[in-house]
Amino acid sequence: MDKAELYSMLQKEEEFDYEKYLNTEQLLSCQKDFLNLCNHDELQFQIVHQVEELWLKLMVHTLISVDECIEQHKTNKIITLFKRVHLLQKLMISQLDVLETMSPKDYQSIREQLGNGSGKESPGFRALSKLPELLWKSFQEHYLDKQGLTVECIYDSDYQHDGAYMVAEAMAEFDELAQKFYYHHLQLIYRSIGFDSKSLKGRSVEMLNNHTKRKFFPALWEVRTQMTDEWGAQYGVIREAID
Repeated sequence: MDKAELYSMLQKEEEFDYEKYLNTEQLLSCQKDFLNLCNHDELQFQIVHQVEELWLKLMVHTLISVDECIEQHKTNKIITLFKRVHLLQKLMISQLDVLETMSPKDYQSIREQLGNGSGKESPGFRALSKLPELLWKSFQEHYLDKQGLTVECIYDSDYQHDGAYMVAEAMAEFDELAQKFYYHHLQLIYRSIGFDSKSLKGRSVEMLNNHTKRKFFPALWEVRTQMTDEWGAQYGVIREAID
């Protein structure tokens, strides 16, 4: 079987139920035709980003379900769904490694095909960025206010490692993994186009550093700082060395 026959297998019309159910004909036509690729790496560039849009779609769908479960106080279901989201976040981070096999020179050719496009225009990321505020509002109402609790209570003064704490920690992990994705994505950008290049419509890529410092649920991080400072005030910020 030659290359032309192999390529044709990926472009033929639907024949089996598997292909029809997954709509593989349309799915595999979402990338440029092999003959129209600007270079060998453009196909993997398109596929990685398209796959990430699919993961983001699934994450948004799952987090909407999480919000509904928070309203219904279904703690076990919340933890299960958040675990799925965390696994998707880790998949998205690991997939960035594929793009690191691309040379800066090849990326320049691909960049020309993108026009002024950038990841900030991703519909998945735009939708995902709206969800943390909704989740926090639901958590505040149903796990804190209705139970007469605060973040400080569930982490410190009334710590019981209960449902409220477990949901809060699932949210904190979502937040942490989001920051890890931003960090790894920034390193990928550095590797592809450098540190100070004005690639974002004339602005330096360094402005993306702001994303690595953003917290979706700041109260869950502030309580840790508060607990540590209070502990230090009691036991000493600097203590005597162990003999």
